[in-house]
Formats: sequence, structure tokens, C-alpha cells
Amino acid sequence: MPCEAQLSSSFYDNTCPKALSTIRKAVRTAVSRERRMAASLIRLHFHDCFVQGCDASILLNDSSSIQSEKNAPNNLNSVRGYDVIDDVKSEVESICPGIVSCADILAVAARDASVAVGGPTWTVNLGRRDSTTSGLSQAATNLPNFSDGLDRLISLFGSKGLSEREMVALSGSHTIGQARCVTFRDRINDNGTDIDAGFASTRRRRCPATNGDGDDNLAALDLVTPNSFDNNYFKNLIQKKGLLQSDQVLFSGGSTDSIVTGYSKSPSTFSSDFASAMVKMGNIEPLTGSAGEIRKLCSAIN
Repeated sequence: MPCEAQLSSSFYDNTCPKALSTIRKAVRTAVSRERRMAASLIRLHFHDCFVQGCDASILLNDSSSIQSEKNAPNNLNSVRGYDVIDDVKSEVESICPGIVSCADILAVAARDASVAVGGPTWTVNLGRRDSTTSGLSQAATNLPNFSDGLDRLISLFGSKGLSEREMVALSGSHTIGQARCVTFRDRINDNGTDIDAGFASTRRRRCPATNGDGDDNLAALDLVTPNSFDNNYFKNLIQKKGLLQSDQVLFSGGSTDSIVTGYSKSPSTFSSDFASAMVKMGNIEPLTGSAGEIRKLCSAIN
């Protein structure tokens, strides 16, 4: 991405040398309290970067000048972890007031969340600044949907400079975390040829067919090892056990089948590709230099 050169892994070495260790400790505490939070923090960074770039715009609450992205269809009652980021920001502010951006905290927290559940690590480039605007309308069109087909997903990720391979790698974050019944109800009741019958039957026990009934009941995205970052997600797809339609389309006779197969056979290849893709995603259109601001509170502009 064009702004990549302006970010640097050593950005806070002089101005806030304890920033990264402070973030890491707080994230580790949050994940040990609730294992699912690891997936939520990775997703929060992703949903931020796909709207206006990695600028912490997703963290802003409604105000007289802000229409919050939190209310977008793909975020409302779905994206979590805002409180954890607020707590992390508060701790960082106590040691280095006005120095570390919320956008950088999101990027570092995603990496630390991965490590906390046995996933890969990577070097986070830093120096992002926080937006003073929100992208509510963009959020409705720029974020992938659980019902999206393969072409739509390839196009969405491609518009952010991410390849098919990077898209499949990033989708592998669904090896952890949970989804709400409302997002997979149609898939488990459609009697489609792309879903294992036993898997569908198991999932129907906690997800009634009637809309409005049990909408928020949760199911693990990876039935096998739901709390560990591994490559089972890809093995599940090959067995037609992807929970969301947008998961299963990655292995459905299309151009990404071979990538899924490769990751299912080589956890190390998946880990290394996931780390690289997260670095690249974190470089989507950052605000740097004098653009934006460093928010005092992540939920409000200064």
C-alpha cells in the first residue's frame, strides 16, 4: 500500500517504550478471562481496516458530528471488544498521555490476541493516527457478509489490495471464535449439497429454523478446536463443515480450493501466510504525519 513506508515497528521506542508490553499484558488478561475475546479483537482490527483504512474509526460512538460505524449491519450486535480496547487505551494513557493512537492499539491487540491462543506472531508496523470522521455508509458496502459468494469476496478483498491467497489466509482466523445462529440458520436448513448432513443436524439443535427464535445462540466457527489457533478451519471446509456460507465458498469448486487444500496440509504455511496478510491488512490507508489526531478516548474525537 502507498503509505506503508511511513509506518515503523520502532515508532514508540523513544516516546513510549513500554507501550507494547502494556498492550500485550492487558490483552493476555482479557483473553485469559474470556477465550473468545481473541477472535473478537482480531475481527475488530479487520472491521476497522476495511472501512476508511486502519484509523480506529470503528471505535467512535454516535455524537453530534459522528454516525457510528458500530451501527452498521455487519457490526451491530456482532463486533465485540470495544471495552477491552478502552481499558488498554486507559492503561497506555496513564504511562504516556497523548502518544499512542487507538488505531495502533487495535493493530497490536490483534497480534497479541493471536499469540494468546497459540497463533502466529508478527512485527506490527506503527505510527497510525486516529480518524476524526466515521465511515458508516462505507461499512455497509465494504465489509464482507456471511452470505457472500466467492466472487464478491475476491472483489472486496481485491479492492483493499489483498490477493485471493491473502483473503483465504485471513479467513482462517475463523479457526477461533463463534457466530450467531442468525448468520448460519439458512445454511444448516437449506439441505444444500455443500454441507455435511451430520454437521447440519448438530448445528440445528442450538439454532431453531424459525427467524427470531434463538437468533443470538452461539456456535463455534471451528467445531473441532474452537479455542485454539490452528489449521482445522481448512480441514473442516474440505469436509463441508464450514459454519458460514462465506466460509464454505472458499472450498466449493472455485479458484481458492487449492489454497484451502494447501493450508489444510501445512499448518506452518497457513501461519506464515496469515501473519504476512495481517501485516499487509494493517497497512491499508493509514493516517500518518499530521493527518487525523491521537484520541484521548478511543470512543470520541478530541
